[in-house]
Amino acid sequence: MDKIKAFISKLTKIQRIIIIVAIVLVLAIGSVFVTYNVNTSAVTSKSTPVVFEVVSGDTIDSVTSRLEEQGIIKSASFAKWSAKFNGVSSLVAGQFKVNKNWSCAKILEYLTHQKNVERNQVMLTFKEGIWAKDIATIIGEHTNVSSEQLINLWNDDIFLKQVIEKYDFLDESILNEQYRIKLEGYLFPETYEFNVKTTPEEITYTFLNQFQKEYDSFKGDLSQLNWSLHDVLTFASVVQYEASSVKDMRLVSGVFHNRLEKGMKMESSVTVCYALYEYEDWQECEANYMIDSPYNTYQNDGLPIGPILNPGFDAIEATLKPKKSNYLYFIADMNGDHTVYYAETYEEHLKNQKKYLGY
Repeated sequence: MDKIKAFISKLTKIQRIIIIVAIVLVLAIGSVFVTYNVNTSAVTSKSTPVVFEVVSGDTIDSVTSRLEEQGIIKSASFAKWSAKFNGVSSLVAGQFKVNKNWSCAKILEYLTHQKNVERNQVMLTFKEGIWAKDIATIIGEHTNVSSEQLINLWNDDIFLKQVIEKYDFLDESILNEQYRIKLEGYLFPETYEFNVKTTPEEITYTFLNQFQKEYDSFKGDLSQLNWSLHDVLTFASVVQYEASSVKDMRLVSGVFHNRLEKGMKMESSVTVCYALYEYEDWQECEANYMIDSPYNTYQNDGLPIGPILNPGFDAIEATLKPKKSNYLYFIADMNGDHTVYYAETYEEHLKNQKKYLGY
């Protein structure tokens, strides 16, 4: 220690400053190096295979952003630096099976090789509010299972009785011959990975397994309503179709709860859309409110006979936790930005119709 002090005492002021600056630079570089290594290391030590898709036109920026969003890497910003340091400038389009226990550099390098593209898997995303027949069509376009096979299975009572025994959220209420598709409402909208060579049963179990996870998260709230799960899904499907934002879902749910509590019909045009099943635009649903169908809430009291689509979690939650208000009516400005306007009286409702819909 004395030798160090003696050495320092012999240094000029300039020399001391130079040494201090050098030490600071070394520490700073070391800190940056450590930070870089931490943020480009694997997100977990546990083997966690996931499918990631690089689409045509993707850039390093867009890919690293999605990798971070999906929890496959820690930081998109540091991943871009990793790409530069390792000479990764372009990626191959396709679906890749990567592992979350890989480093950022390994993942990016893996995405540059055509040989790593998965040829037997397909990842499909189904949006909230999708019809069962459209789910079947999409799957039919990407796997060896046809849409007809799926729809037939989803209406097959022998198969449905088997899944009723398997899942506690299903019961014989789905075995109604008036339903268009008996599993409508239970095919939870999410992103799924399927083998291109699969079976209708495997596909169906994939959807129902996801629904089981979602059901476990909200079944404790079912006691708030004296309804069956099937009724909740039916109501939620109407809410999902009528509203796009979470805020409007809760308000629209409150409107329908108010109407039903007062003994009024729901009078939802989206139930007419499902009754029609084929239509060009929303005006057809408005114009055909007299159609004879158990789904038509203009002609029938209470809920439609069953779900009219497959609702997402937000619509289900809005059904269970509606926003309280005195509103009994609402319309969406279909000619504008789809803003929803609410009214407490029929007179106010008519004014809104004339102002925003032109009739």
